Amino acid sequence: MNDITFQAIGTIYTPHASLENMPIQPSGAAQTKGYILLKEEFTEGLKDIEGFSHLTLIYHLNKVEEHQLSVVPFMDDKAHGIFATRSPKRPNPIGLSTVKLTKVEGNKLFIEEVDMLNETPLLDIKPFFRQSDNRLQAVSGWLDDKHQNAVSETKSDERFI
Repeated sequence: MNDITFQAIGTIYTPHASLENMPIQPSGAAQTKGYILLKEEFTEGLKDIEGFSHLTLIYHLNKVEEHQLSVVPFMDDKAHGIFATRSPKRPNPIGLSTVKLTKVEGNKLFIEEVDMLNETPLLDIKPFFRQSDNRLQAVSGWLDDKHQNAVSETKSDERFI
């Protein structure tokens, strides 16, 4: 296998100082504000981004210390394979969240619906494209019958601390 190396393009700042009681998805952080400070050399890459209401952020889960191949996720009480969950305890600790963009000032992006830890290293930003990113006919496996466990009310606990 080839080694893969990424470097952060910026940092995500949020009010979440610890994993304890943190929202587990952006829908659980509806009014929670944060910002991204992009490295200066990438500022030109933000051209035309303010026309998007939402952005998909790809980031490094830099506080994850080890991975697990089977976990009991927040939305269930039984174990599932790591790749059938969104648990942070992944072999490659990469996070993915779609956040609301509220304002851009130079290399600073103001965002809402943040569900990541403060000072999270940002790997990439992708614009959310509603016509292709929403798949209303998609099947969500074991999660399909869990929608009554509102993700918006589920908070992080000791499982991933």
